[in-house]
Amino acid sequence: MRQTRKERCRILIVETKDDFRAGLADALSKLGHSVTLETERSKALARADLAEFDLLVSDLVDREPATEPEVVRSFKMGVTSLRARRTVAELHDIIEKTLAFKLKRIDSDQKAVNLREKIDLELPSDLTLMNAVLEYLLDRVAKLGLIQVEQSNLFVALDEAFVNAVKHGNRNDASKLLRVTAELSSHEAIFTVEDEGDGFDVRDIPDPRDPANLFKSTGRGVLLIYNIMDEVEYSERGTRLKMVKRPQNSAPAG
Repeated sequence: MRQTRKERCRILIVETKDDFRAGLADALSKLGHSVTLETERSKALARADLAEFDLLVSDLVDREPATEPEVVRSFKMGVTSLRARRTVAELHDIIEKTLAFKLKRIDSDQKAVNLREKIDLELPSDLTLMNAVLEYLLDRVAKLGLIQVEQSNLFVALDEAFVNAVKHGNRNDASKLLRVTAELSSHEAIFTVEDEGDGFDVRDIPDPRDPANLFKSTGRGVLLIYNIMDEVEYSERGTRLKMVKRPQNSAPAG
């Protein structure tokens, strides 16, 4: 249930284009939050009051000249203070509004041909926040023409990764962060999901295919991820999951 009384959040937006910067600021201000604008990342990171902001949204357009065959774009959204982790309901609206604005006003303005994107998200562990993130990532993959999302079961794999990280990794503790990174290109989609939990050994998960574990739910999500993705790799502590998905019939890189 959403909170009825909203606390005012402080948001820092770093954006080079005047119209996009003003448009996003207006959209978020209408939610009742305080918005500060910067045009350059270096100036934003050098602010003496950086830690006082609840959320940072940066690099929404091209940041590197197109000197290579692929145009590189990046997008980062993250909480910047512990105070922001206590306002999950407010962050939910902000995240939905930001990602919706980005899809309609920024991503649609860019041609997907020869495009390489890096998306970094650092958010409290709350599955209501992950829904908007999941939809946004799937939309970006589909727009790039990399993978036929509906036929790939990519939704299932990412959803399982988010649920496992939030529920089993961070134990539904909204004060712990979930870090999601997506690196998208015409060759492959690389996703990493990292939690702040105690970790686990993936080898200790009971095999759900074993008849003895038929009625146990443990391990089914991990098995689905392995079956859907082309590459799956857990860190030594099990707190970081890397998943790679490539177009159908494409050969592994390297």
